[in-house]
Amino acid sequence: MAEFRIAGGSPLVGRIRAAGNKNAALPILCASLMADDGVWIRNIPRIGDVETLLTLMESMGVRLAWQGSYDVRVSADKLVDRPLNHVLCRRVRGSILLAAPLLHRFQRVELPLPGGDRIGRRRLDTHLLVLEEMGARVTATPDQVTIVAPEGLRGADLLLDEASVTATENALMAAAVAKGESVIRNAACEPHVQELCRFLNQAGAKIQGTGTNELRVTGVSHLSLADQETVLGADYMEVASLMALAAITGGEVTIEQVNPENLRMILFQFQRLGIRGEVKGDDLYVAPGQELAIHNDFRGAVPVLASSPWPSFPADLTSIALVAATQCTGSIMIHEKMFESRLFFVDQLLDMGAQVVLCDPHRAVVVGPTLLGGARMHSPDIRAGMALLAAALTARGESVIGNIVQIDRGYEHIDEKLRRLGAKIERVD
Repeated sequence: MAEFRIAGGSPLVGRIRAAGNKNAALPILCASLMADDGVWIRNIPRIGDVETLLTLMESMGVRLAWQGSYDVRVSADKLVDRPLNHVLCRRVRGSILLAAPLLHRFQRVELPLPGGDRIGRRRLDTHLLVLEEMGARVTATPDQVTIVAPEGLRGADLLLDEASVTATENALMAAAVAKGESVIRNAACEPHVQELCRFLNQAGAKIQGTGTNELRVTGVSHLSLADQETVLGADYMEVASLMALAAITGGEVTIEQVNPENLRMILFQFQRLGIRGEVKGDDLYVAPGQELAIHNDFRGAVPVLASSPWPSFPADLTSIALVAATQCTGSIMIHEKMFESRLFFVDQLLDMGAQVVLCDPHRAVVVGPTLLGGARMHSPDIRAGMALLAAALTARGESVIGNIVQIDRGYEHIDEKLRRLGAKIERVD
């Protein structure tokens, strides 16, 4: 399997642009199946998860017409009701987002259990409860879920038992074409959920409350894309990752077209590590020679950087924040509230010489700064893989990261991008 070989110690310098938002691309691609006319989706990230979903869609008869490398016209007029490929569904968590679109098109869907990162239990219950509340019948086997709604879905007053992003997205797509009105309470309101709301409204849906945790949806009988286009915004997870990498390597990087509004809490929390980015128009500038010192809480208390639903600090960035903290003067607790396995990659940082105490599956105390040493590592998931890559870029000597297919699932050509910024990184098959 392919691996990265990294010689650490080189500051990142230059200009770079992040890919389109992965977490917006997946639901919008799925939502494009709800209409049988075509739609242009621009700034598609060419990453593993998106490529898997596109292959899965093509296996169902969807036609893809590319214009360049990042713009695609999706046509679902030849969509076929056939069993979904179990292998492809197991590769990507986003396959669960096919539930509502296929239920709308065929009144029935047999959905293999989705895959994705192994970062702890990832419930499907909220998705299934929502569809049951809207009139669907759900049965399950160990390998798949069958959802049937022969008379279509009906609007409902929905209270999600957790503010799940993908469950909110499935609920939105289902409510958009259900009979009557729906209210989705305790809805996730991340930027990618907002992008899906705008996409559906563009296709004729009637969604109010975009950006809030209460969405009101009046169902319509038909969605029409009619060769419209949507442009995906920058992946703010990648923007934040590049920002952290620039700072901890002592580099100077400008990240272009970042959509600064999506970065407000990230910039605030990174400042607690001494990592600063300056917004210049639509760009983010990371200056060289940053202090990299953890700011204690009131009266010198050890600060806690905790993940929470939007607009708080994203759980997907806790791994990057933890590695960044190893290069900062002071102590901080990283609290990953959502997933009980996300922090288990810490063992590999310990092999590099990091001073980290894993208190329990959700909390780790980091003491820095530490001069890390090169090591052989293994990427367990997308975000931990990027965090290990950050550690390798700061380390003394050579590091090798295996299982980089996990990194490729979420970060587009990251080795090429980093080389353009001066990193010494090589992909070896």
